[in-house]
Amino acid sequence: MKIEHFEDLECWKLAREFVNYIYELVRKPKFAKDLRLVGQITGAGVSIMNNIVEGWASQSTPEFIKFLRYSRRSGAEGQNCLYVAMDQKHIDKSEFKKGYDMANRCIQVIDGLLRYLRSLRVPKKSKRT
Repeated sequence: MKIEHFEDLECWKLAREFVNYIYELVRKPKFAKDLRLVGQITGAGVSIMNNIVEGWASQSTPEFIKFLRYSRRSGAEGQNCLYVAMDQKHIDKSEFKKGYDMANRCIQVIDGLLRYLRSLRVPKKSKRT
């Protein structure tokens, strides 16, 4: 399948699902009152999507790689925020696991895309002395 639009990217689709799940969680009354955490976790989730798109739009493999790495880190940040949400009893263990697994799947797909993009790089020739 040829990727013609960022919406075709599997990692973007997974990130979108994760963001929608995060927004579902933060609508819970107790969670919604924790404004700092709500902002942090939604920001991390949206950042996954935004960085995928920004890298895609750069039309440069090195830039795409750079922004995918940012996106990957935002996924880990979202996972960390889920720990805080669970520890503060904003979400239960099953909600935590679902969100964590969703973010993890997104990170795995980003990792696969990163491996592919890195394989496209032409290795530099070593200088002989």
